[in-house]
Amino acid sequence: MTREEKATVIEDLTAQLAENANIYLADISGLDAVATSNLRRACFKANIKLAVVKNTLLAKAMEASDKEFGELPEVLKGNTSMMFSETGNAPAKLIKNFRKKSDKPVLKGAFIEEAVYIGDENLDALVNIKSKEEVIGDIIGLLQSPAKNVISGLKSGGGKLAGILKTLSEKE
Repeated sequence: MTREEKATVIEDLTAQLAENANIYLADISGLDAVATSNLRRACFKANIKLAVVKNTLLAKAMEASDKEFGELPEVLKGNTSMMFSETGNAPAKLIKNFRKKSDKPVLKGAFIEEAVYIGDENLDALVNIKSKEEVIGDIIGLLQSPAKNVISGLKSGGGKLAGILKTLSEKE
């Protein structure tokens, strides 16, 4: 690979790092052709981009990036694949599910919304991260709860003002 080609690859990687808030680094070495094809298919279905990268070029792209990757460049040894996703926990769920049949992929590290996770032992923590949509759903549920209490109080009070006040005071 010429110096110009390397510079182009670094520029492309730097752009990908800038465009994605959720970046996973994994080791998929040792997977046979069928398992690799299955992994790529699962990534496609889950809307996860998977790409094998050269460690030295990715390290230079991380240096050139505006993001703070912390200790993440230190995991760039051996075989490295990058996974990009809109949803922070989607690659972790995919990796965990895929490992029911295989010992790979192994999580090397992840950059999730400016937080850095190093090592495969963080896989369960990453699976449990809630997506933006899940958090919004939880907030809406919490906001609706008091309104439901008021409505049920109004219904159980029999429509009489004294009954309604009594029911609502008991709920406090």
